[in-house]
Amino acid sequence: MSESATEQTSKRKQRVGVVTSTKMAKTIVVQIVTRVPHPKFKKIIKRSKKFHAHDEKGEAAVGDKVRIEETRPLSKTKRWRLLEVLSH
Repeated sequence: MSESATEQTSKRKQRVGVVTSTKMAKTIVVQIVTRVPHPKFKKIIKRSKKFHAHDEKGEAAVGDKVRIEETRPLSKTKRWRLLEVLSH
């Protein structure tokens, strides 16, 4: 494999969500909403989870749709980093 091919095939998880907080220094809180079937009744329900992500340049704002990627532990709660801002 060439060097460029290994960069494109990342095994790290990526998620798309909405920024809910930017009050910490270089950190954003991203809320991810997933639709899953209820274990017993099989009706589709929404589950939400919040992730702390590293935002080095402070480019994300509250309400932005962003893509985050899994990374090594950066602090007690941060295990994700901001890849890109999809929309404002």
